[in-house]
Amino acid sequence: MRTYILRRLLYAIPTLLGISVIVFVITRLSPGDPVRLYTFGALDITEADIEALREYYGLNKSLPLQYVDWLGQVVRGDFGMSLTYNRPALPLLLERMPATLQLAFAALLLQLAIGIPLGVTAALRRGSWVDNVIRVFGVIGHAIPTFWIGLLMIIFVSVTLRLLPSQGVLTVGKDMWDIGDRLRHIIMPAFVLALAGIANYSRYLRTETLDVISQDYVRTAHAKGLKNRSVVYVHALRNALIPMVTALGGLLAALVSGALVVEQVFTWPGVGQFTYAAARSKDYPVIMAGVMLASTLLVLSYLLRDIVYAMVDPRIKVR
Repeated sequence: MRTYILRRLLYAIPTLLGISVIVFVITRLSPGDPVRLYTFGALDITEADIEALREYYGLNKSLPLQYVDWLGQVVRGDFGMSLTYNRPALPLLLERMPATLQLAFAALLLQLAIGIPLGVTAALRRGSWVDNVIRVFGVIGHAIPTFWIGLLMIIFVSVTLRLLPSQGVLTVGKDMWDIGDRLRHIIMPAFVLALAGIANYSRYLRTETLDVISQDYVRTAHAKGLKNRSVVYVHALRNALIPMVTALGGLLAALVSGALVVEQVFTWPGVGQFTYAAARSKDYPVIMAGVMLASTLLVLSYLLRDIVYAMVDPRIKVR
């Protein structure tokens, strides 16, 4: 197992390098000059000052040299200084990571707690109106854009019914350890972020459960007189969940990166919102740090998926 993990981590290096090259080139070749953007309106700034700033941030070098310099800094754990805040880019993102992880894990719990029961129920009641409703919900969950659902929920739940707050992680003036207030703030963004996953896993588990309950060992368990609940939840569901591990691969990274839209809609102060603001202001170091952080999470989550898959399915041999 240790050799397998080390080998997969080594395989991840060229993947991350390829991602970094693509993102680096795209950000640098996109229209606009960040130095002129940040100095716009300053009457005392001369062309010499602008060139000095370009030299300070290394923007006067050729693109390959800029990348080599950036890569050398990253190897030392330095993603550069934010052009906006004049602070190291990585710590700025890590300060906002707890808020994003709270939202991502809350969405993950909702996906599993709602999506799995819906999928099993749809399979056990195949062809009924319950099955049809769940399948329609699955299609709607995939079809409707996340930002539109978020805006509708804000209008209906927050503005019309005044049941839940529409933005932020905590009410102004509340104690930071007020769990009840934090839960009220996270319910809507977590549900919106989880909706696509709920729809996906309900459909996926419905298919897997239908496949499992048609197997010979399930019919044998029924023939032995076992209760239907035991057959479904002990024998069938346990085996139907094994392929779900594959579907869960990259889920954490997808939630963290997918939170960008949700964080914008609900003004959630996380990594997604911060990276989006950096992209608009062409803050290169923050953009690169945000993308590489999400990419690293993606690689690690796929590695974790493979390890868990080998643990839950004895037929899989890790070499």
